[in-house]
This record gives sequence, C-alpha cells and structure tokens, in this order.
Amino acid sequence: MDDKIWLSSPHMGGNELKYIHEAFDANWVAPLGPNVNGFESDLEKYLKQNIKVAALSSGTAALHLALIECGVVAGDEVICQSMTFSASANPITYQGAIPVFVDSESDTWNICPIALEEAITDRMTNGKKPKAIIVVHLYGMPAKMDEIIAIAKKYDIAIIEDAAEALGSTYKGKNCGTFGKFGILSFNGNKIITTSGGGALVCHTEEDKQKAVFLSTQARDNAPHYQHTHIGYNYRMSNIVAGIGRGQMEVLDSRIQSRRAMNSFYQHIFADIEGVTVFKEPSDDYFSNHWLSAILIDEKITGKNREDLRLALLDHNIESRPLWKPMHLQPVFKDSPYYGNKVAENLFDKGLCLPSGSNLTTEDQNRIAGVIKNFFAK
Repeated sequence: MDDKIWLSSPHMGGNELKYIHEAFDANWVAPLGPNVNGFESDLEKYLKQNIKVAALSSGTAALHLALIECGVVAGDEVICQSMTFSASANPITYQGAIPVFVDSESDTWNICPIALEEAITDRMTNGKKPKAIIVVHLYGMPAKMDEIIAIAKKYDIAIIEDAAEALGSTYKGKNCGTFGKFGILSFNGNKIITTSGGGALVCHTEEDKQKAVFLSTQARDNAPHYQHTHIGYNYRMSNIVAGIGRGQMEVLDSRIQSRRAMNSFYQHIFADIEGVTVFKEPSDDYFSNHWLSAILIDEKITGKNREDLRLALLDHNIESRPLWKPMHLQPVFKDSPYYGNKVAENLFDKGLCLPSGSNLTTEDQNRIAGVIKNFFAK
C-alpha cells in the first residue's frame, strides 16, 4: 500500500523548536510568557488595522469569549451560517442561547445576505432581535462582507467572523477576521499554520483584548488572594504552544502560496472534465488562502457522484472528505430555526474536499491526478 496522502496535515517550518527550547530554558511553561506575547504581536502585525489579538487554547474558546463580550446570555438568539463545522455553532449553546441557522449563497458558499436579512426581520417580528451574527469564511473563501456589514449596521447587530479557516485570506485587500466586532482564528493541527491546538480572538480595542485575557485566565480579580466576581475559563494559550505558532508565522506566506498552488493544480486537472467545478474566487475582490480545495460533481453530467470519487481515492490511500454537513441538518440542531432554501444542502450532496496540504510532493500530486483521471475516464 502506498503511503497515506492526507487531506491537510501539519507542516513544520523548522524554527518552531527554537522558540520551544527558549521556553524550556527560561522555564516559561505556563499560559503566559514571551512566546505568548510574541505570537500575539506577530498576528497583530500580520492582520494590520491596529488589531489586538488574544492567544487562546482553541478557536472554539475564542468564539465562546466573543459571544460573552457581545453580551449573549441564556435565551438570546444568535444567527449562524449553517454550512460550517459544528464548532461555529456549539458555543452559542454554551451560553444557553438559541442558534438560528442561515443558508449559503452559491458564489462563496458562505452566509447568504438575502436569507440573512429574512432571518433578522422574521425573528424581530417574533419579538426576538438576534444578538450577534456568526459569519464563516468557509475553506478560506471570504464571505460577501460588504453586503453582510450593511445588513448588520441596518439592524445594529454585532458581527463575529469565524476566520478559523481563513488566516491570510482577504476581501478587497482587508484581512478576514478584521471586519466584525470580533474575529476568531484557529491553529488546529490541520489548519494553514498550527500550534498543535490553539486559537485566537481578534479584537479592535485593547480593552476588549484584556477582557478576553481576564476571562480566559479564570477571571481572577486583582487582589492578593484568589477572588472572583465573574465566571472565568481556562482558555489561555500556553507559552510552549505559542512557540510553535511563532515558528509557523515565519512560513505563513509560503504556506498560503503552496495551498493556492494546489487549487491551481486542481483547476488544471478538471479543466477538461465536464460536470466538475473547482471552488475558486468569484472575482478579484476575493483572495482565498485555499486552505482546502473543493469540487462540485454534477452526477447528471458525469454519471458519478462525490462518494464514488471519495471511495476511489480511499482505495489508493488518499484522504478526501465531503463538505461540511449543514448545521440545520445535524441531529443535535434539528429543532433550531432555519432560513433559506437548499443551497447548502446541494453543496453538501455534490461537494468533495481534496488533499490540499502545503507539504504535498510532486509524487503525491501525480498519484492524485492519476486516480482522478482514471476515475472519470471509466
């Protein structure tokens, strides 16, 4: 059996150990220290816009704190993009709030502005103005932020950007994660850069950042003894993990370049295969890091479906994965309100994510291309 080709595996840059050794040598192994401060500073410089960043234990933790800072409490409603990973929606329930799911549009696969406004007006008619809107930049593709921001301003609702998959992606030259009141990043093992696990909350003020740091370190009050006037969480990033992040930031631009090259690779492969569409930017306003490259297969044209291709790749020890199953179709959220049509459902039925790692070799690419071409030639 050939070696496994993974969908998106970690890719170290080489300097991570330098920062980790510095942490050990200085005995900074707690959830604070020079690497935490340095990693936050690296991210702030990268994102620009005078952004402030709090390094945390996960993107999910960052989203949870964003909801808290937006004032979301039990019984509130929060709008969430339906087509996403469950971590975008789960923190809503942590607060005892109610997720209201919204369909995608077909250009970016992200939250549909038309369905979004329909959801807002209908919830308000029912006496429940949503407290926040969670927008996801799916697979690194920026959402239609101009339209979404206009709607959010019209109804005075805070935007939280789930940019877990979109570090390095931009919309009209501005970094994803910096448009909303808060943004969240993820450094999970399969992301474009990794700290093994970890995330960050992107803020616009130092006050919001420090509140996140306070809440993420068990909300300990400034007193000589342990005193707490707020519920806190153990959400701060460790200095060792942050050291991995510092090393990864040194290679972020090259990782984005490699992921985008994989997308071009798939565009070339499928250029002459009728009935298959490679997911790419709808216009020059969008710059995707192409964290994952994905395709849509029209079974009526090809006579084959995405599950057929997934199994064919698996037979050759190549990992691929269906698109995210929409949240409104998940058993755990079956009773949650949903607005839109069937765009997300159709994407899920037809879509497949293909190996996209920045560490895929020419040999790996040749194996992938061979299986795909043989599959569609049959």
